[in-house]
Amino acid sequence: MKRLFIISAVFLIGATACTKRNTLVLTNPLAVDRPDETIVLKRADLEAKAGVVPDGFVPILKLDGKNVPSQADDLNGDGKWDELAFTINFKASETIKLNIENIAVDRYPVFEKRTNLRLGILQPDKSYTEVDHYTALSYKDSFKIIAQGESVSWENDKMGFRNYFDCRNVKDLFGKLKPGLIIDKIHTPEIPDYHVLSDWGMDILHCGSSLGSGGLAMLEADSLYRLGSTDGYEYQKVIEGPVRSVFDLKYTGWHVAGQNLSAVERISIYPGKYWFQSDVTVSGFSGEKQLVTGIVTSLLKNQPIDFEANAAYRSIATLDKQSLNFDELGMAVLLKKDEVTKVARTTDIDFYSLGYKTVDEKKFSNVISQTYYVAQKIKPDAASRHYFFAVWGLENKRWKSIDNFKAYISSEAELLSYPIYISN
Repeated sequence: MKRLFIISAVFLIGATACTKRNTLVLTNPLAVDRPDETIVLKRADLEAKAGVVPDGFVPILKLDGKNVPSQADDLNGDGKWDELAFTINFKASETIKLNIENIAVDRYPVFEKRTNLRLGILQPDKSYTEVDHYTALSYKDSFKIIAQGESVSWENDKMGFRNYFDCRNVKDLFGKLKPGLIIDKIHTPEIPDYHVLSDWGMDILHCGSSLGSGGLAMLEADSLYRLGSTDGYEYQKVIEGPVRSVFDLKYTGWHVAGQNLSAVERISIYPGKYWFQSDVTVSGFSGEKQLVTGIVTSLLKNQPIDFEANAAYRSIATLDKQSLNFDELGMAVLLKKDEVTKVARTTDIDFYSLGYKTVDEKKFSNVISQTYYVAQKIKPDAASRHYFFAVWGLENKRWKSIDNFKAYISSEAELLSYPIYISN
């Protein structure tokens, strides 16, 4: 599925006879500034406030006569937009009035792109072609890397993330020193080696056989079952745009303690945030289970922490000189505290060396070790949400302090707990 419209750069002066004008009033309920606040409105909710948008038109928002960065997204691939996403800055307790104009699809303005997705598939000439949908090679075949950077990758102007597009299914990090988008350039002449510190940044995480930076597993009778080596593994782009990008990772044949489960992880990323959002739906069971996500601890010397981020959210976090550049790297998971069932740390045993070998080429074992994790109660066929955070001390000295990192996590928990109020 793709964004509904083809963008062309134009200046919007006045309005056509078909253009409607309405207003939305947005209020920040918190006495704190909220830069880069991304808001998503469902079409039905917007039209209930501002009237029906005619066929062939999409809404554009204006603040004091200037276009607000936005995108009208087709989520289900039926050729009609379903949601309007836009990014705007709020001052403490500020109320903002936005004008809504319905504009022809082919006149939609261009906005700075601040999020990005990439799955590049290796071609015979050693180049990579980006695809919107692809199925990974079967884990039953010999191991082979077919993806650019080995991974599905996503980024905003703060951090880059990736998920290995093979049976390892571990998440990893790109630290960024400036806001430009870089994942399209990985494994090209522009960035031939992302393990070397460059002006843009570098790969900063050693994952090993851990869950890396937010990999998934199931906790069953005190055993962890990695979401990896599944019978089927697919990537599906949903949206890629200036103010948000969304994609699905789809799994079938996830074998957990004799059960055959399936799962879909929908990942969303927004501008200006040091985190991505993960919504995981697991099918094939009844009752309740415990979904796990975690953080690698292989280079960790300080103790990990578990704390209440605010009244509604709980977080696990680490911060240490644990990057591959030997400087400060912080990682955290944030989720609703009433969904947490367990916080624990796995053994540091190297199971690969003991013969539990999954990928010889990468010295990788499917048995999870060196991981600090949190378990979340889930129900079948219902999405469960968490947020994964990552910060790098070389990008900002603020991230050399665990107290600063905790304060940022708590501030984001408050923003999530008190969304912008919208009226008209």
